[in-house]
Amino acid sequence: MADDKDVLRDVWFGRIPACFTLNQDEVTEREAEPYYLLLPRVSYLTLVTDKVKKHFLKVMKTEDVEEMWCESEGTPLKWHYPIGVLFDLHASNTVLPWNITVHFKNFPDRDLLHCPSNSVIEAHFMSGIKEADALKHKSQVVNDMQKKDHKQLWMGLQNDKFDQFWAMNRKLMEYPTEDGGFRYIPFRIYLTMSDRPFVQRLFRPVSPEGNVHTLGNLLKEMYPAAIPNEGEPKQNQVVIHGIEPLLETPLQWLSEHLSHPDNFLHICVVPVPTD
Repeated sequence: MADDKDVLRDVWFGRIPACFTLNQDEVTEREAEPYYLLLPRVSYLTLVTDKVKKHFLKVMKTEDVEEMWCESEGTPLKWHYPIGVLFDLHASNTVLPWNITVHFKNFPDRDLLHCPSNSVIEAHFMSGIKEADALKHKSQVVNDMQKKDHKQLWMGLQNDKFDQFWAMNRKLMEYPTEDGGFRYIPFRIYLTMSDRPFVQRLFRPVSPEGNVHTLGNLLKEMYPAAIPNEGEPKQNQVVIHGIEPLLETPLQWLSEHLSHPDNFLHICVVPVPTD
């Protein structure tokens, strides 16, 4: 069993090979070659696709360019979801590399948020960290941090610096031993077959009787359909960072080790592939 630091490292350095192609309706001066990139699972599309944008702008006229956006098999990709969540939700059963189509026109306002600059990503990321700490520590840890500490978290993510990020983030993962865990677990459960963006409610890592809550306990309460009844075939996969953790895994451990940099545990429930 890898020690816990190795788990944090493996999560941080998780990569998804992707092939970006320009939408065929875009007006170009010459043919646009595809662009290949290893995408960090824990980052955001708009934070890591500058090279993709520059690559395609070489073959386009300035007047034909509006805000860049991406889609996967007809689904616009929400940049404010971590890349790993987007992949697990929309492409986890496809052949790699992940095919992503790039657009510079017809921005789908109903599906996507605009992202004019990195400061918008930073604001979104920091609001996630603050919301998570409100659940974990009544905001005490994040409020005790200085502005430069908040900046260190953001710069660690933006520049892909594991040690810089975790030197500060470990403070957000601490709790008094006698509590047995955080006040509440910050989590979001994403369902491909639902109109709701995700399920998010209050859930404690330990029961009132002092029993440790597991991933299975969380799913039973929040989305029972994710767990098959005895004797029935499995219909859904419960995926975190591209893997299916055992349902017996303690939720507190998952929260400390498999949360994204925004301090939320992002859980995808996707149908089992039928092929």
